Amino acid sequence: MVRVSIPPNSFLRRNPKSVQIRVRSFSLQEKTQQQTDNHLESSSHSRIVEENSSLMKNPQIQSPRVCSIAGEVSKFIRTRSKWEPTLSTEFPDVNFSDPNVYNAVLRQEIDASLSFRFYSWLRSIDVAEFDSDFCNIVFSRLLDANAVNAARDFLNKAKFEPEPQHLETYIRSLCKNSLIDEALVVFEWLRSIGYNVSLGTWNSVLLDSVRSKKIDIVWKLYGEMTESGVVADVKTIGCLIRAFCLDNNPGKGYKLFRQILAAGHVPENVVFKHLVSALCRNRSYGKVQAVLHAMVAKNQAPDVYTYRKLIVGLCDGGMVDDGFRIFNELRTRGYSLDIVMYTTMIRGLCRNKNLGDARKLWSEMIDGGIAPNDYSYNVLIDGLFKNGDIDEAEKLYGEMLDGGCGGTAVTYTTMINGLCSNGKLGEARRMFDSMDENGVERDSVTYNAMLKGYFRGHNVSEEGVNFLNEVLSRGFRPTTASIALVIEKLCDDGFATEAERLWLGMEGRGGFEMPIRSMDSIAAGLGKEGLLQEGVRWLGHMICKGIRPKIGRFEDVFERMFEGGKIGDGEFVLGYALKMGFCSLETLAAIVR
Repeated sequence: MVRVSIPPNSFLRRNPKSVQIRVRSFSLQEKTQQQTDNHLESSSHSRIVEENSSLMKNPQIQSPRVCSIAGEVSKFIRTRSKWEPTLSTEFPDVNFSDPNVYNAVLRQEIDASLSFRFYSWLRSIDVAEFDSDFCNIVFSRLLDANAVNAARDFLNKAKFEPEPQHLETYIRSLCKNSLIDEALVVFEWLRSIGYNVSLGTWNSVLLDSVRSKKIDIVWKLYGEMTESGVVADVKTIGCLIRAFCLDNNPGKGYKLFRQILAAGHVPENVVFKHLVSALCRNRSYGKVQAVLHAMVAKNQAPDVYTYRKLIVGLCDGGMVDDGFRIFNELRTRGYSLDIVMYTTMIRGLCRNKNLGDARKLWSEMIDGGIAPNDYSYNVLIDGLFKNGDIDEAEKLYGEMLDGGCGGTAVTYTTMINGLCSNGKLGEARRMFDSMDENGVERDSVTYNAMLKGYFRGHNVSEEGVNFLNEVLSRGFRPTTASIALVIEKLCDDGFATEAERLWLGMEGRGGFEMPIRSMDSIAAGLGKEGLLQEGVRWLGHMICKGIRPKIGRFEDVFERMFEGGKIGDGEFVLGYALKMGFCSLETLAAIVR
């Protein structure tokens, strides 16, 4: 049985800048990979011949009596759905613990599921050990059937040493099923015994590392691959391009993309899509256009998914008009635009305050037979609220309920947030309370939306403070933005000591990302309440954390200290502020005057 643990530091990050990427000799390497892959993924006929050959090493297995028994057992297994309880009684004279017998039965039956059931049944009758040939064949059949969980279970229980080529197939199966951590353990063990892993398996491990967003491992594996003398092919380079995109370095991915195109090779369509998406996030729209042109030139026509990524990137980058132009071109060219594409464009138009075109698209979508879903309703409702069209938002919400949508925590949160943002705190609270009546469970996002409503644009109220205590008592965590809003409002309204208590209490609980900029608000609030020493202490905490107070904050504290007769303390703080560069000589002169 193969069990090897790899030290955690074996996957230290390799700087992608130090990785030398070779893109030459593709044709020779691709031929080598195909030959290796053909060996690993041989036809069923070749597999059967190999299995039968290994099972006939013992000449006793060729006994007519054994072959006859094996045939009868095999037929019984194939024709009965639940054969395990009666197999021994049907064949009372057969010694199933004899390797000659169970190997002969296995040779007769090549179905992966029945092979594994036969093995499990043998274990149930206390067959303690199995020969290596039997175990390797059961293992390989499970892998051929992509039964990776059963193969893993068999590998852990059967106590045998798998053939390296079967382990290589096992690695690929693990990767195919997104079990990259397990695949890496077996992969490292194979390489540690000097086995030459095929390029196809290297690519499988690289690809699943990319899919799992384990970018450090991608660079390490590729470094080891080149050190081993394995030359990359177009699939390898595709993995590296995607890794660069995930590593927020699409420029290098694009450079690599241009290199393989120049070498006469075309990556898979999914590589184009990821590169377009990453370049859009990076706002490199000129390069996006070049990638799209290359896709067309290489007969990899961009699909709706690719264009959707482009439109999202343009809209998020503030180029909504360009995104809308591409959307209209797609309609003109006859692309089949689905609800996701329509919703994506409506969302962008709403963010750009273009409600007119957003409504037109909404009507066009419905007239075209595309029924809105919860997400599309929420997008337009949110857009209407953010543009101050409260009546239309509430009307659309009613249509949503009439159409059988809504009733989810996301929809309630969208409405609560929209109502609070437009000063409708009472309506928002009634909607919040109705969630219990309608059996909708609130989540942290819902609580934060309501919490912001109490403290955004309103004086601090007892109801708001009680709601904050309710949020904390129920175990929900306010977001950093919510905490900052509450602290700032408390300080502005003369409740700085309560803000200080809130900060210290939440910091003591742990697990909260505290808004460090709010320390400035606490310092200022305490100073306004005459608690100058406490205010200075908070300013000191800010300085220790490397946070510069707002312009004029120190000066305000100094003036209050001097006015209050605390000249000594004021001089000490003033000197400290001058030394740290938080106060100018001009300000000092003004204070002295």
